[in-house]
Amino acid sequence: MIKFIQELEEIRKKALEELEFRKQQGEGIRVVVGMATCGIAAGARPVMLKFIEEIQKRNLKNVTVVQTGCIGLCKYEPIVEVYEPNKEKVTYVKMTPEKVTRVVAEHLVNGKPVYEYTIGYEENKEANN
Repeated sequence: MIKFIQELEEIRKKALEELEFRKQQGEGIRVVVGMATCGIAAGARPVMLKFIEEIQKRNLKNVTVVQTGCIGLCKYEPIVEVYEPNKEKVTYVKMTPEKVTRVVAEHLVNGKPVYEYTIGYEENKEANN
């Protein structure tokens, strides 16, 4: 348990350093990962780590990954919200590390949200069943 807390603290410290750097560079894209108990239990930690890894691998200097508490939609965890300047927020649900790679490539790099991973798609799917 202590190792887990230390790892989260290291991730937090790195994210804060990155956030401060981004603030100095101007406004960019924010990736917010729900890391409340429900999100962590559903697998949010590996999702967040994969976002950080993919963003670093692609050297995306305009993207910040941060964590937040409960987003309020526990049945859709892990949840990731993407905020872009002057655009509507995109909420991704039931995220996995495998889905992260596609979201980074298509949304963060090319500006095209992956609709089938969003809450709107999931709600439409449920309404039609």
